[in-house]
Formats: sequence, C-alpha cells, structure tokens
Amino acid sequence: MAAQSAIAATEIQADSAQPAPDLAALKTRQQAAWSSGNYAIVGSTLQIVGEELCEALDLKAGSKVLDVAAGNGMASLAAARRWCDVTSTDYVPALLERGQARAAAEGMQIEFREADAENLPFDDGSFDTVLSTFGVMFTPNQDRAAAELMRVCKPKGQIGLANWTPEGFIGQVFKTLGKYLPPPTGAKSPALWGTSARLTEMFDAGARSIKAESRLFRFRYRSPAHFLDIFKTYYGPVLKAFAALDPAKQEELHNDLHALIVRMNRSGDSTMVVPSEYLEVVITKR
Repeated sequence: MAAQSAIAATEIQADSAQPAPDLAALKTRQQAAWSSGNYAIVGSTLQIVGEELCEALDLKAGSKVLDVAAGNGMASLAAARRWCDVTSTDYVPALLERGQARAAAEGMQIEFREADAENLPFDDGSFDTVLSTFGVMFTPNQDRAAAELMRVCKPKGQIGLANWTPEGFIGQVFKTLGKYLPPPTGAKSPALWGTSARLTEMFDAGARSIKAESRLFRFRYRSPAHFLDIFKTYYGPVLKAFAALDPAKQEELHNDLHALIVRMNRSGDSTMVVPSEYLEVVITKR
C-alpha cells in the first residue's frame, strides 16, 4: 500500500501541473468506447468479484442497494441473490439490457435504470449501500463521481468498490495502451482509484472509515491469443485502441500485450492464468 500511495501522489502532483482536460469530450469518447464491442462477454467472467464484494460488505436482506456503472449487472446480481432491493445503473443502454436478460434468466427482481455516475438521478441518502465494480473508476470527473456515491448513500451506510490497481495486470494493460494512444493532457488515470492515497483524498472527509484490501482476480483463458482475441473484439477500450492505429502499430501493440501476458502468466501450460490485482474497498459513511 505504501508503494501505491507514492505512485498516486506522484500522479496527482503531475496532474495538478497540467491544464484541465475537456471532461465532457472525454466522457463522450469513453461512452462510445464502452458502447462498442460487448463488455458483457468480459463482465460475466468477473462475477466472483461482485460476490466477494457483497460478502465484504456483509449485505443484509432487504437493504436498498445501488450498483453504479454496473455494466451487465455483476454486482447487481450478487446483491439480489442476497435478497436486497437492487437498482442497477449504467450509461450504456445495451449493457443494461444484457443485465436485464441475466436477471430474468435467474428470476431476480432488479430495477434497471440508465444513469450517469457523475449525475445520479436519486435523492440524497436514498440507499443503504452503493456499489461499483470496475465501473465508476473510469469516470472522467473522479471527484464528482465520488461525491455522488457519497451523496446517495445514507448516513452510516456503506460504499463498496472493486478497482484495478496501477501495478496489477489490467493496470499494466492500460499503461501499455497509453504508450500508443496517450490520454488527454491533465486527465487522471482510472487506476488512481486503485490506490489508498486517492481513495482517502476523495472520500475521507465524509467517511467514518475506509478499508482497502488487495485482492487478486485470475483471468483464465484458453491461451494468451484467446484473451487478446476476446478483448480486441469485445472490450471497448482495447477494441477502440486497435481501431485507431495503423496496421504496423496494431502489430506492435499486439506484441506488447502478448509479451505482458506471457510475463505474468502462471498457468504452467499453454493456457492463460494471469492474476490481476484489485482493491476491494469498503467505505462507511459518517
């Protein structure tokens, strides 16, 4: 955690010296990226993270739960399985439709609603628990999104987050993408949500406690090539990155990502088993 704090502090200082980015334009591009491909193909493989986060929060039956930037409903379904009253939100309608299909297949009662994480359409203190798994961390205006999570959470309620870390596999994937398509000047890295320093900066003023534990999710695919094929086809940010490059740069990016996977692969055979660090975060509101 100390290393994470140092990285976060360095990145935050660098951000403060740069001009403010056009956050509205960045959001438009991000929404287009997440709307491309089919994130549900990837999101469904991450289900265990939502289940473990709900256990960390010790969710009680009947609790009012909001899932923010829910994708295809990973954490929403986990909360519904614990008999909570769940509202699942995202700003990509197609992902909400896939979440609805999953809930219907399991006979789960979940309300699905289109919503922007930076401008949630709910009254103050509407929910006992607010969740986000690998979702809200990608908002352009991080401070506003964090403030919205706190606003709609009841006093003494909880906020539960799962955020990729800078050092972990997905953090390194995004760092690799950034070599070919640098982020807008002044934009904060989503991976800062995976550091204790940035979490403290965003939430400490309104929190009674912030607990952040390092966890590992293991990406299990048939091979490194299989993983790349899935992410290049269905995972919006990777799909868009490849689409923006000429063939020569596409090949370079492919080779860099393949080398990263091989370096981190722990399968011991031709398959892919790559652990990716994330922070499991439980914030208790004042």
